[in-house]
Parts: sequence; structure tokens; C-alpha cells
Amino acid sequence: MFLESYLPLIWLIIFGNIENLILSSQGVVKGADPIKLGFISILCVIAWLIIGTAATSVAMQYANVIDFIGGLAIAILGVQSMHSARTYKNDDQK
Repeated sequence: MFLESYLPLIWLIIFGNIENLILSSQGVVKGADPIKLGFISILCVIAWLIIGTAATSVAMQYANVIDFIGGLAIAILGVQSMHSARTYKNDDQK
């Protein structure tokens, strides 16, 4: 019973962290400074935690929509990251 009531929130946290990892991998592929990238990544996780904690009651009402948008964003960013990595790899081989 306890887990069922917080399941949408758990999915929001998982999707948010996966999305952050994808954005970080894109930064590495583009050759960003790892220290700056790590710092900004930590700031994004902290912001996600604060927003998630403060807006839980509002977000729970729209959990299905947020899950869909988050999943779509993860899919789009993942494809974009793979395409960028492939293009970056092909440029190195020339």
C-alpha cells in the first residue's frame, strides 16, 4: 500500500536521473570540461531534488503526463546522443 502511493514519484526520480545522465554523456561526447560538467550535473540533481520535494503534491496529479514526457525526452536525447557519438567517431576515423 505504501509503495503504490509513491510509485509515480519513484518513476519521476528515476526518469529525472536518467535524463541527467544522458545530458552528461552528451557533454562528454562534445568534449566539455569534466569538472564543469560534473558541477553542473550535481546542481541539476540538487535542483531536481528540491523541485521534486516541493512540488510532489502537484506533480502526483500529473504523474502520467510527466512520465510520458520524461520517457519521450529520454528516448529523444538517447537517440541524439548515439547519433552524436557516431558522428564524432566517424570524424576521428577520417
